Amino acid sequence: MPKPSRGPRLGAGPAHERLLLRTLAEQLFQHGKVKTTEAKAKKLRPLAEKLITHAKKGDLAARRLVAAQISNKSVVHTLFTEIGPRFEARNGGYTRITKVGPRKGDNAPMAVIEVLKDGVTAKQATVGEAEAVAKSAAKKTAKKAPAKKAAKKAAAK
Repeated sequence: MPKPSRGPRLGAGPAHERLLLRTLAEQLFQHGKVKTTEAKAKKLRPLAEKLITHAKKGDLAARRLVAAQISNKSVVHTLFTEIGPRFEARNGGYTRITKVGPRKGDNAPMAVIEVLKDGVTAKQATVGEAEAVAKSAAKKTAKKAPAKKAAKKAAAK
């Protein structure tokens, strides 16, 4: 049996790997991000990027090529109406893989693969998320501050 050209297979064999990656791609486009093992995320990225590139074209032939890979019609529609037009000005790099901690059961290295939002770089996205968390924390402390002042006034009397 010839060796696979791109490293070892995920699971049983090539047919199983194709089905697994198609399902992961469908879930990625449906939910925006998927938490999986690093190996699966690295294998999924080229497939997802090719499907998004087809979605950018938007013609009937591209839609049929994508529909041959993804069986869920609503996901194909979402890919062509929302995700594809989002990356019109971008040439590749539509997904991001972020490593997270190991899985609890078997210590497998885990990663989150996600579709980027409107061509934002990884640093800009991380800074934006950190600012949002800081802003929400500031709101929570601002709500608690009047209660603390009232408690101090009550204790002073």
